[in-house]
Amino acid sequence: MPSYESLREVLLRDVVDAAPLLLGWIIVKGDMRARIVETEAYRADDPACHAFGRSKMKNMALWASPGLAYVYFTYGHHWMLNVVAHEEGDPAAVLIRAAEPLEGIDEMYSRRLKAVKDEDLLSGPGKLAAALDIDSRQNLIDLLDPSSELHLKPAEHPAKIVDGVRIGIAEGKGHEIPWRFIDADRMRWASKPWPRP
Repeated sequence: MPSYESLREVLLRDVVDAAPLLLGWIIVKGDMRARIVETEAYRADDPACHAFGRSKMKNMALWASPGLAYVYFTYGHHWMLNVVAHEEGDPAAVLIRAAEPLEGIDEMYSRRLKAVKDEDLLSGPGKLAAALDIDSRQNLIDLLDPSSELHLKPAEHPAKIVDGVRIGIAEGKGHEIPWRFIDADRMRWASKPWPRP
């Protein structure tokens, strides 16, 4: 399984290769733990990427070093957690779309009052950030540093990967690009619609 160093090397080289490698990694924040089950890749030549056609943005974390967090606000009320990829200045990132809650589940429910079952707690990037209390305070944090307030722990086992097109993207904006990756053995924790295995 990839170590911190080897994952950072893959992130540096190619975001599309790195996105499926993040499946199974554990998100750690305080007493909360969650296993990543779904990711999506985005890079500068991709119309769905925030950096497409841009040289800068208000939140420049997308242009940062591989392994850092890019946390952005969308739709007026959702934060999204991404892992930055490629070398500094070459914007790319892996969106953490969904995770399986492992520890601190009561704390997650306290922030996701509308969730009625465990499978719904982290089954989307906005839900995940809300439940884990992730926002702009964690922007640019090193997710591959175990001493960081918010960090990732390596997966214990390789995931069986299902890929498909990314979701929530307007037609003509890269909606047909198959850069969505899900752990096939943990599909019930992923966001819907689910791709066919």
